[in-house]
Amino acid sequence: MCTTCGCGGADAKVEGENHGAQHHHHHHTHDHHHHTHDHHHHHDHDHDHDHDHDHDHHVDGNGDLHFGNGLGGTHVPGLSQARIVQIEQDILSKNDHLAWHNRDDLSRTGVLALNLVSSPGSGKTTLLARTAQDIADRCPVAVIEGDQQTALDADRIRETGARAIQVNTGKGCHLDADMVRRAIGQLKPEEGSVLFIENVGNLVCPAGFDLGEAAKVVILSVTEGEDKPLKYPDMFRAAKYMILNKADLLPYVPFDLDTCVDYARRVNPTIQVITLSALTGEGMQAWYDVIEAERRQLKVRLEAGE
Repeated sequence: MCTTCGCGGADAKVEGENHGAQHHHHHHTHDHHHHTHDHHHHHDHDHDHDHDHDHDHHVDGNGDLHFGNGLGGTHVPGLSQARIVQIEQDILSKNDHLAWHNRDDLSRTGVLALNLVSSPGSGKTTLLARTAQDIADRCPVAVIEGDQQTALDADRIRETGARAIQVNTGKGCHLDADMVRRAIGQLKPEEGSVLFIENVGNLVCPAGFDLGEAAKVVILSVTEGEDKPLKYPDMFRAAKYMILNKADLLPYVPFDLDTCVDYARRVNPTIQVITLSALTGEGMQAWYDVIEAERRQLKVRLEAGE
């Protein structure tokens, strides 16, 4: 179980994968003499890791004994806070190690990976479907779809002609680097392609899990309210780009665009903002320009041997 958020990812299923296989053996055949695994990914959970404290405990209404609180107030029966924190650190360390390998594998083949995160209903899949159609003549497109259940979104993407694979996380509320590694193995994105990773709809947990992407893109629809960057700061702090979607509804909803951008930049002063409507196409060119800019940067780094 992931004590960071309380979900379990062990039952995650990757479309097309032999589910009888063991997924915990990671055979990385990279030459490790040319790099070091300096995994400083700064999981800033706004807390101190001082373990010299009393282990508070209480009995809840179900009769379970709770020792201490985990990150974000997690309660795990029978575990001290120090143990919970250690488990969380181990989970994130393992995830970061796999994410490093994902990033290395993708960058060496010139594949640009973008991690799209949002709450449910923001329009991620509509944005992806339109994007896949519009940039198909510029580069190959591949998509990893993350949902707890169903392959509806992957099917919708495949209707555009793009290759897609579904990851069902079961009880898990976010994708992790191992799920993405397994999906990449099934999808095998073409050299020089753009790989979009549509994360599970959630503005909390995906912020803390590096998947090996070049950038996180947080999508916020104008129907959700301009205060989301302040309510979910970790996500907006982790994102390089913020897409304000459903701009065609601005005349009809009480959404203050300038206030939302101000809130986002209080949390993340360098966040880049794109306002668009995936439904009407308004503002989509700015999004495509961002993708092309990221592809150029990746190409420069690849040519420089980074």
